[in-house]
Amino acid sequence: MTSMNMNIEETRNVLSLLKSDLRPIEDVLAEFNSKFPRARHLAVCYSLSLLLQARALALPLNSPHDLMLLRSTERIIAFAIMYQCYSSKKPSVNPFLSEMVNAACNEQAEKHERAFILHLLQWHSYNNAKEILKLSAADYIKSFDPSTHDFPELGELQREYGAKADHGPDYALKKLVPDPDVPRGCDPNSPEFDVQPGGNSKIGCGDRDEAITGILGSLTTGGLAPRWIRPCPPRYPVHQSELLWIDPDNKHELIWDDKMCADTSRGATVRDLLVKGLKVTLTPTEQEDITTSLANDPKLVYHCGITPRKLPQLIEHNPQIAVEILTKLINSPEIVDYFTALVSMDMSLHSMEVVNRLTTAVKLPKEFIRMYITNCISSCENAKQDKYMQNRLVRLVCVFLQSLIRNNIIDVKDLFIEVQAFCIDFSRIREAAGLFRLLKTLE
Repeated sequence: MTSMNMNIEETRNVLSLLKSDLRPIEDVLAEFNSKFPRARHLAVCYSLSLLLQARALALPLNSPHDLMLLRSTERIIAFAIMYQCYSSKKPSVNPFLSEMVNAACNEQAEKHERAFILHLLQWHSYNNAKEILKLSAADYIKSFDPSTHDFPELGELQREYGAKADHGPDYALKKLVPDPDVPRGCDPNSPEFDVQPGGNSKIGCGDRDEAITGILGSLTTGGLAPRWIRPCPPRYPVHQSELLWIDPDNKHELIWDDKMCADTSRGATVRDLLVKGLKVTLTPTEQEDITTSLANDPKLVYHCGITPRKLPQLIEHNPQIAVEILTKLINSPEIVDYFTALVSMDMSLHSMEVVNRLTTAVKLPKEFIRMYITNCISSCENAKQDKYMQNRLVRLVCVFLQSLIRNNIIDVKDLFIEVQAFCIDFSRIREAAGLFRLLKTLE
């Protein structure tokens, strides 16, 4: 089978013939016949056919500067070679007849090119092909007068030459190449890029010749074949006896561990002493160690382990330490929980001592003091079974209230009725009578 690829010598000869625009076309055809045997005509004509259809990728199609790869004179010679190779046979035998018919009816092509093809096909009045071939390609274009020519419709030519002219040759999509007239990085829309009549530009032709030479040596009948579309096969239906793949859509959220990489040794001594302080009274030295540590590191109170639930135990055994911790926590958002635990615990001497010291150390909420006093009065009233314990609690509450009133910690008007009723109920006790007289002086 004859190869459709052209070697280097054939490529050089074809390029030389295409550039012979000043020689008579019949001389160019004679030189072609002398250099290419009949067995190589198909390969040469096939390559010329692809070159005639190749456009420049540097420019958009159908733009004002829409350039074909071959110049006008080169296209004239190429069409002449393609026709001359099969001129001895009927026109319908020419495998490139459909391309020539389409080119002759292409309204976007140059009129001189269309007229030249009609002369080759000897369409009606275009019957002086031999005279035309005596001219050079350049002289033919210069002498061409478009007003003296009529161009047929595509259907007319197709009816004349039959079904052979209805479709093109059976090969794949033509390869397109960058326009050799446009150097790399050149914008064809810029003022420097100017296309001259006849398809010539101000840019040199060295790149164009190199591109054509490369194309002639690399074109194959394969071209750029369309991609064969293969759809994905359907999934085979799942049988009832098969196990289904379970892929749960679980959206887990990350939870940051604030204790990660924390210094667990921080305040270990203080925590150990406070754990002990929940059960027994600490020695003065141990209490001093806790007080000093809390003073040196105020944030240590948040890591000491004393929670609102543990606060009543600490108050009963070490009220001074409880005062230190509550003082440090006074600005903490959790201080409300500690106050609630203090109000809810059973009234005792130590709890009143803690509240009394807090009133002089920090500013306590009025609502907390009011609730604590109400709780103390209720505790005294409920201790009816043990008269000794009741009298003792009343004395403690009276002394505590007198201290709050003299230090202006509470406003008597807010609790006057409640405290007055308390003093009247326990008027037999000296401290209650003294508190009642104090209220009368402030009334």
